[in-house]
Amino acid sequence: MRRNYAQTRRRQRAAPWLFLTPSLCGVTLFVLAPFAETVRRSFCDTLGRQAVGLANYQSVLQNAAFRLAVRNTVRFTAVCVPLLLGLSLLLALALRSRPLRGTRWAQRYRTTFLLPMAIPVPSIALLWQVLFAQNGLLNTLLGMHCDFLGSDAAFWVLIATYVWKNAGYTSVLWSGGLDAIPKELYEAAAVDGAGAVRQFTAVTLPQLGPTLAGTGILSLLNTGKVFREAYLVAGAYPPQSIYLLQHLFNNWFLALDLPRLCAAAVLVALATLAGLAGLRVGKR
Repeated sequence: MRRNYAQTRRRQRAAPWLFLTPSLCGVTLFVLAPFAETVRRSFCDTLGRQAVGLANYQSVLQNAAFRLAVRNTVRFTAVCVPLLLGLSLLLALALRSRPLRGTRWAQRYRTTFLLPMAIPVPSIALLWQVLFAQNGLLNTLLGMHCDFLGSDAAFWVLIATYVWKNAGYTSVLWSGGLDAIPKELYEAAAVDGAGAVRQFTAVTLPQLGPTLAGTGILSLLNTGKVFREAYLVAGAYPPQSIYLLQHLFNNWFLALDLPRLCAAAVLVALATLAGLAGLRVGKR
């Protein structure tokens, strides 16, 4: 009896690891091992045979293009992520308002807002060129001659692209978080005399904490995907306002500047981990 019980317990303990083994092997092979090699090569020469100490990191930090790309990437993230989260939350709340709640219009709106994610990136780039080129449709309608894609205005075009493409999906995530809030909390707040604004600040926002964390991380990760639109519209060397880290990494990769590329990748990874750790500490 005891022997059978011990065998059963061992099988129960081993079962999760059996299911996790394929994923762990894949992560180790395709993520952890390449990153470890990247860290090693960041301290080596181009061939990866001779150690050069911190020379690659010094070269990266002293590079003007790297500083420009970091500044633009931080600026882009700081603007578009809060803007996306705020607008998508307002959109989710509007679809749940009394005039639209449960109607066929709300379902149609959700489908319409998700359509930008299904549009191929080359089609979006072509549309942006038609709209925002110096002789494009927008300048023709407004009687202007602004080069939206060749000036600092390209930054706001890229912001609009990111928000337009991700607002519908993010609003669906917010809707899931709003649906998970118990209705009893709103009923209790209404009995205590809380109005709509007070219910939103005292009930809705605190209950949306987990949803905010997950949605914020996904939105942050999606900022790296706007490189495709920026690259197709403006090429490898776009206006300085939208020259992001993805452009820099792409250009260094094409130039086979692997030492600086590896060093910059390690610096960005460390900065990302530090940011996530700071968010976790702040949440506590």
